[in-house]
Amino acid sequence: MAHLTQDKNFRLPLSVRPRRYAATLTLDLEARAFTGVQTIELELERPTDEIILHAIALKIGEVLFRTSDGRICVCNDVRVAPESETVVLRFPEQLPAGAGALDVAWTGRFTEGLRGLYMAGKVAATQFEAADARRLFPCFDEPAFKARWALTVQVPVGLTALSNGRLEREESDGHVRKLYFQETEVLSSYLVALVVGPLVGTIEETVEGIPVRTWALPEKAHLTRFGQDAALAALPRLQAYFGLPYAFGKVDQVGIPDFEAGAMENAGLITYREIALLLDPATAPLSVQKRVAEVVTHELAHQWFGNWVTMVWWDDLWLNEAFATWMAYKIVDSWKPEWRVWLDFDAGKAAALHLDALRSTHPIRGEVRNAHEAGESFDLITYEKGGAVLRMIEGFLGEDAFREGMRQYMRKHARSNAVADDLWRALANASSQPVLELANAWIGQNGYPLVSVSLEGRTVKLSQQRYYSEPGVKSHEHWPVPMVLRYADASGVREQRVLLRESHAEVKLESTGEVKWLVANANSTGFYRVQYDARALERLSASVDALEPSERISLLADQWALARSGQATLAAFLDLAGRFGHEEDDAVLDELVGRLSYVENRLVDGEDQERFRRWVEKLLGAGLEKLGWDPAPGETDRVKLRRAALVRAIGGVARSRKALAEARPRVERALNGDTSALEPNLLDVAVSMVAREGDRALYEKLLEKMPVEPDPATQRRYLMAITAFEDPQLAAAAQQLFFGEKVKMQDVASFLTGLMANRTGRDAWWAEKQKRWKDVLARTGAAPMLLRRVVESLGALRERKQLDEVRKLLTAHPVEEAKQAMNQTIEKLEQDVMLRERALPEVRAWLQKQK
Repeated sequence: MAHLTQDKNFRLPLSVRPRRYAATLTLDLEARAFTGVQTIELELERPTDEIILHAIALKIGEVLFRTSDGRICVCNDVRVAPESETVVLRFPEQLPAGAGALDVAWTGRFTEGLRGLYMAGKVAATQFEAADARRLFPCFDEPAFKARWALTVQVPVGLTALSNGRLEREESDGHVRKLYFQETEVLSSYLVALVVGPLVGTIEETVEGIPVRTWALPEKAHLTRFGQDAALAALPRLQAYFGLPYAFGKVDQVGIPDFEAGAMENAGLITYREIALLLDPATAPLSVQKRVAEVVTHELAHQWFGNWVTMVWWDDLWLNEAFATWMAYKIVDSWKPEWRVWLDFDAGKAAALHLDALRSTHPIRGEVRNAHEAGESFDLITYEKGGAVLRMIEGFLGEDAFREGMRQYMRKHARSNAVADDLWRALANASSQPVLELANAWIGQNGYPLVSVSLEGRTVKLSQQRYYSEPGVKSHEHWPVPMVLRYADASGVREQRVLLRESHAEVKLESTGEVKWLVANANSTGFYRVQYDARALERLSASVDALEPSERISLLADQWALARSGQATLAAFLDLAGRFGHEEDDAVLDELVGRLSYVENRLVDGEDQERFRRWVEKLLGAGLEKLGWDPAPGETDRVKLRRAALVRAIGGVARSRKALAEARPRVERALNGDTSALEPNLLDVAVSMVAREGDRALYEKLLEKMPVEPDPATQRRYLMAITAFEDPQLAAAAQQLFFGEKVKMQDVASFLTGLMANRTGRDAWWAEKQKRWKDVLARTGAAPMLLRRVVESLGALRERKQLDEVRKLLTAHPVEEAKQAMNQTIEKLEQDVMLRERALPEVRAWLQKQK
């Protein structure tokens, strides 16, 4: 059997199962090394002379097996299998079936990247998902092997140490503290966690019996309050939704100074990138506050969905992440309804729609052969499309039936593992609806439909075909599409539900008199695009003020998608955009400005670019003039966000000299500590637009302030502004920072993306990036999420010559951990290049017709 462990797709046999780990770790933070001893209580289904554990770069010492009747068998052969990341422990005799205990001693070193046990500045932290517990413990490192964990840790005196369980007791011996943590509920190995460092926490607060604390480095302790409040608000709402108490004793939240993901849902000890947890509500933009609330709630939702009931294998990772994505918005919306977070959810869904329109997309639930392939599943399809499909199913079943099905699923599979069909059966049982048919069609099939709509009197004709963003590509899939039609007639605004099962259908509206307009995706809850015929589109365009904000966003997004795929003209999209000059909803403005930014960046050059900027300024400038840059007393968040969107349009897209002149002294005052200089929601755009045309003095000031700034959102603002300088010498200076220590590992992908977006520095940086591709990849520490984003940064290129160079680079030096990202990035770049070549003359002709 041992030879099988050389296969990277090898899965551990189910005949040996762990029941409990009792481990003691001794950490040497200065040497970045550790030693460990543990007893694993096991259950053997049948006699065997070998036990296989996962382990990476661990030196295994003495290994003993103790049978239930007290006999001891010493392992006489430890075989390392690097390909499958396992060790095979062989014994000179058969180990009997039944209960037994495995004693293992080992040593190892901290990981250099952002996984396993690693140093994040002054803090030692773990990150185990998907399969890196094996870098710290020899263990059964697959989600199906749930067990209890009793951890004891020896660390230097003066440091805080946190783990999944509460600290039960401690002993001091000179310079070393020995900490005994409370034994956990059954957990998969990827949910075990340890954090050690000079951390300080909020005062412990209890909500419905659950103690909660939020931790950070001492200089950032003043930024913990908001994340603490978000957890205190979310926990009782989650308990009420599931009808189950929180299971893991306490909640510790910790800001980690260098962290690959946004956060990690370790049971009872949730770890975060600092920007996803720490903020000052007095100075943080609303977007940062909403993001922190959403991430905190997402990770807490996992304590039920993922930690209490866990997937069997990584092919159901989507279920964990999609559910937590959807649930986070649901809970935050109940806490802060004025935030309208479902419109933010729609923005994430829009990004997933873009990705899922490629030939190189993948189904929500796809085959995952090994843990490394699981790392590629942390993408927009898994999170945002998965969440959108769950929302669509909830809309079809109704909130009450969906919640009852969820509760049945939680009760039935408590403390164990489950697969997606277990959830669908529970939902079907609770709702008496064909959930399996609906869910599996959306979960197992690539892509999504484009629903074509025509309206003749009271009759709506519907048809569906798969939407591809590449012009001319067609296929014949279809979906059961749960649709909500919203329309206006003589009696007012009405809704009608339709399940479009076939390729074509006709629906009779229950209308009174003439139908004035029809929306075929009410409130934008469906995961599909809509193509209206000319008459229906004109009625909608003339009635945009009557539509919900989410529907106006979808109207713009769908028309843009049709233009991108060649099924409509860019001129038609720009004509539609021109109807939104008086738009007052900030979320709709964000959508509009995002599309106009793409046109200005990629689809116009030279004089046409200047003409387009002036058109944007004329379209939206009056709105900014009316609002001004300073908030009025008692001004609502909606107005503040509208102003921010307009500044992005006028200062960012149109590059107005007047806006720049207004922003420059305000940014200077803000950098000197004047918190009244800029309303917080204007900080990102104002600093960026001023940096874009800034001088060396501003560059040096940002470079000086960035590393010592305690607020992570402000630090990130300065970091990204450094990439924006368009003075060629300063752009070159920023590029050199990429390979130095001023840019943390967690930030290399974002910084790289900023450099690729710099118009004056892009070509030189691209040439350098090709020459030093291996060095660029090395800066990620081989972290899968960062590698993916490094590959995706290549999508900022614009020319066909550059497309050919990207193909050549990725063919000669592929990134094995980001195969999906490579294929998707090349395909998107191909489409962007073709769109640019097609659009340049079309947009020029349209601009020439404008007054």
